[in-house]
Amino acid sequence: MSNPSRVGVSSRILAVFFILLAGNACKAQQTYVSRYDIYTGFSDLNTPALNSLNQVGFHLQAGVNNRSWLSSGFDYSVQTGSTVLTTNLATPALQQQLAALPPGYHLALPIDVNTQTFTIGSQYVYRHFAKTTLFLRPALSAFRIKSVPHPADPIAALVSSEIAPQGEKTDWVGAYGVGGGAEFAASKHLGIRVQLDAVYNHPYNDILGNGNWTYRYSVGPAFHFGRNILDQ
Repeated sequence: MSNPSRVGVSSRILAVFFILLAGNACKAQQTYVSRYDIYTGFSDLNTPALNSLNQVGFHLQAGVNNRSWLSSGFDYSVQTGSTVLTTNLATPALQQQLAALPPGYHLALPIDVNTQTFTIGSQYVYRHFAKTTLFLRPALSAFRIKSVPHPADPIAALVSSEIAPQGEKTDWVGAYGVGGGAEFAASKHLGIRVQLDAVYNHPYNDILGNGNWTYRYSVGPAFHFGRNILDQ
C-alpha cells in the first residue's frame, strides 16, 4: 500500500510543477542558453522492494550545452540510509541455508547502506518556455553500494558473518532506466531544478534474489555561465 504522507507530498510537488509550467506557457522561448551548467542539491534515493530502503544525501551535476536542445555531462550522487534484511529477499540458495535456523526464528538483520551513483551521458532539452526548461535523459549508471550489518542477536550475528565476513560488503553494479525533470529560472544565471530518475539494478546477486527499481528524487539550485550558445 502507498504511504499517505508520501502520496500527499508528491501530489503537492506535482501541483506546484504544473502551476509554474502553466504560468510560463504563453511566454516567448528562451533567448540565453549558457555554455556550462553546474547543479548541486538534496537527493533522496528510494528502493521500495528492499523493505522500503530510503537514503538521503547529496547530488552534483556538471554539464555542457552542445546545442540548445542537447546537453552532456557528469552526474554524481551519494546517499545513506538503513533497511532490514529478511529471508524473503534472499536468493533461493540462501533461503535454503536459512531454513536451517531454529524453528520459529525470523531473520531481521539491520543494515546501514551507503550508495554512490556515477553517470556520464546526454539529455534532451526543451526550451520553448521563457522561464521553464524541461529535460529527459536515458539513465545508464554505475552504483557503488557499501552495506554494514548490525546483528542484534547471536543468530543474526552468525548469518552476518557468513554474508559479510569482513563486517561489511561492497558491490559495484550497473543500473539502467530513464530520468528527467524541470528547471525554473530565478535569474539569467540561476535556476531551481527538480528531477527524478528511475533505474533497474540488481546488487549483491549472491544474496538478493531479485533486481529492484530504485528512484532518485533531487532538488536544488543550478548555475549557468559562459557564452550564449544561441549567438554562435
